[in-house]
Amino acid sequence: MRGFSKAIITGNLTRDPELRTTPNGASVCSFTVAVNRVYRDSSGNQQESVSFIDCSAWGKLGEMIGQYAKKGAGVLVSGRLDQRSWEDKNSGQKRSRVEIVVEDFNFTGPANNDRGNGGYNGGSFGGGNAAKEEAPAEEVSADEDEPIDLSEIPF
Repeated sequence: MRGFSKAIITGNLTRDPELRTTPNGASVCSFTVAVNRVYRDSSGNQQESVSFIDCSAWGKLGEMIGQYAKKGAGVLVSGRLDQRSWEDKNSGQKRSRVEIVVEDFNFTGPANNDRGNGGYNGGSFGGGNAAKEEAPAEEVSADEDEPIDLSEIPF
């Protein structure tokens, strides 16, 4: 049977992404996303927890993330889970790490906010097809008090 791996997270970048080049010339961008969760414990008290998820993006997608994304930016990331294993050179212990290999990347916050998105105007990167490049999404401002006209929905 063939396996399937897909992860989708939304959160904030914990630091500026780190863009580097491998010895064979491939670009890779590494970053961490803080994912906040609010829940009620068994006593009914509200609790908060944060998970820190490591991510890596390769090639053109990684280069674009490295250029536009900044610490604190709200992002939505999707991709596949990947586990890397290695031996620690200092201690000799076997180590492993699970990370998301990014296939699609979107900013979730407003453009040019204080948390930063590098001046990028919204939209997404990726899409699973390296040859396909998406144009930035247009910003739409709507009056929240205006009702939705269902006859304008095309389906």
